[in-house]
Amino acid sequence: MSTFKNPVGPQPSKVYWRRRLLLGLGVLAVIVVIVLIVVRPGSSNGSPAGAPTPTPSSTPVSDGTTIPTDPTKASGSACTPGDVTVQAVTDASTYAAGAQPKLSVSITNTGSTACKINAGTSQQVFTITSGSEVYWKSTDCQTDKVDAEVLLQPGKTISSQTPIEWDRTRSDPSTCKDKRDPVPAGGASYHLQTSVGGIQSAQTKQFILN
Repeated sequence: MSTFKNPVGPQPSKVYWRRRLLLGLGVLAVIVVIVLIVVRPGSSNGSPAGAPTPTPSSTPVSDGTTIPTDPTKASGSACTPGDVTVQAVTDASTYAAGAQPKLSVSITNTGSTACKINAGTSQQVFTITSGSEVYWKSTDCQTDKVDAEVLLQPGKTISSQTPIEWDRTRSDPSTCKDKRDPVPAGGASYHLQTSVGGIQSAQTKQFILN
């Protein structure tokens, strides 16, 4: 009579069957672990499951949020004035005494195809006027200019990542290291004009200084 089917020993046969079952489950668990280590489900070419495919740094594509602040290059056809809309942006419409306006720019691809544009600080110009007088220009004392080319997708908008704070003074290239005169306030009205790569905002953004 087979001892496998009829275990022999001083204890009841069900005890030996329970031991065999536990041993079998243990062996099965070891096999499963080995298979998982070898197969690594969810991975492809050594990349963790769910890991995003990195966009090559040589061809940055706009994600519809902010303008890159590091030097970048992109491939594609250059945007033309008919492809994009540039808009001047301020963080408020009215500023209390001493509050410094934060100036930004947004760029929207209004065309039907993707196009390349250098949206870096090297191509951005912010101009503040009141009436016919120019009070301040961002390029008068600009340093650390950066080229940032992006491939802007149709319908996508990118904006300044870090706004420029205007200190409410007149700008002049000859006074960049000197103390500059404050501009009139007390309810004075000003207009912000922006341009990127020579493409100018169609409208100015008006704001008040108290």
